[in-house]
Amino acid sequence: MKSRFASPALGLSLLLGSGLALAQAAAPEAAASAAAVAAEAAPKVDSGDTAWMLTSTLLVILMTIPGLALFYGGLTRSKNMLSVLMQVFVVFSLISILWAVFGYSLAFSGEGNFVGGFDKLFLKGVTTDTIGALATIPEYVFVAFQGTFAAITVALIVGSFAERMKFSAVLVFSALWFALSYVPMAHIVWGGGLLAQDGALDFAGGTVVHINAGIAGLVGAYVVGKRVGFGREAFTPHSLTLTMVGASLLWVGWFGFNAGSAGAANGTAGLAFVNTVLATAAATLGWCAGEAMHKGKASMLGAASGAVGGLVAITPAAGFVGPMGSIVIGALAGLVCLWGVSGLKRLLKADDAFDVFGVHGVGGILGAILTGVFAAPALGGTAAADFAMGAQVWIQVKSVLFTIAWSGVVSVVLYKLVDLMIGLRVTEEEERQGLDISSHGETAYNR
Repeated sequence: MKSRFASPALGLSLLLGSGLALAQAAAPEAAASAAAVAAEAAPKVDSGDTAWMLTSTLLVILMTIPGLALFYGGLTRSKNMLSVLMQVFVVFSLISILWAVFGYSLAFSGEGNFVGGFDKLFLKGVTTDTIGALATIPEYVFVAFQGTFAAITVALIVGSFAERMKFSAVLVFSALWFALSYVPMAHIVWGGGLLAQDGALDFAGGTVVHINAGIAGLVGAYVVGKRVGFGREAFTPHSLTLTMVGASLLWVGWFGFNAGSAGAANGTAGLAFVNTVLATAAATLGWCAGEAMHKGKASMLGAASGAVGGLVAITPAAGFVGPMGSIVIGALAGLVCLWGVSGLKRLLKADDAFDVFGVHGVGGILGAILTGVFAAPALGGTAAADFAMGAQVWIQVKSVLFTIAWSGVVSVVLYKLVDLMIGLRVTEEEERQGLDISSHGETAYNR
């Protein structure tokens, strides 16, 4: 009996032909499937993420103007109220422009260890169709969001040398410090630079924002010098009501700061949101308890300051730790920052007018280091199962030391340079008169 195939060669030929036909038939389907996978993987704007990031950007603006401005304004004496408001308002405006001109490009383009590239100077190449570092939002939204971080960081420093620095000197120093301290630190931590490569964790700005600004404030307090009458006259806040309003706006705006740093409307944003509530509440209670034990009474200024301390400390950890970890971080921040504005401040003998270092510097250092502890999965954190706490804490400590050194050296040089160029301080007569009249020709209140 003959085989089904007339010969082995004929059978092989028929088999190959059938395979080729099947492959040809399947090719269009495979190509379509590959195209669908590629389309799925390509960055695509998500309307929900975009809406959240636009909202977060607005919230960070709210925490600066009016939040930070009113918080600082209430702490100053009435004769300097407008000068503080003016400095925060105009510094925010100045840095917003500089961010678009060169800050964004140097922070978030290029691959240097310390600074990025010049590819996006003047926002060149950024259009309504481009997508930035966050894959689901337009690049313009990312530019705006990060720009608010830059602006509030520089504005924070104003509180350290308030009531005695020339307005022109404030602006020149702010522009130079932004270029030489904030922009490089943003790239080093968030733009793929040195600390990012080392694995440092900084969710929303413990190093980049708070330690960076806190050290610049402390240096400024030393270099600019103490206010006339410091240690002999009472420098009491003129309106704790405004300070409380400012602190409340900071707390509300901070949800954009922390939860917005998730970069999307997702579970991480929800975690950062909850942690921001809990850490701030715990810090408020911690500060009040410490103050009551030390002085016998808890004050409104203490509650507001404790809240800000908690906001600062949870900033680097917001998306990395669990809710219980955030409570511990906040409670410790309330107590440690209370020491920062009292015992530590006396040891340092610096006239840091509104305790920029005592709250932002100290709170930022505490939060950055504790991030390496409470990011551990065993403590409710979001790190991988193979997380090594000791190694991460050491990385966090290195990032803190690096930020202190960078900001400290840059700040000393720039304060001295500005002093040589135009002088840092107003005259003693102008300081006694108050900067509202002497620097701006107006007063906050009609008497």
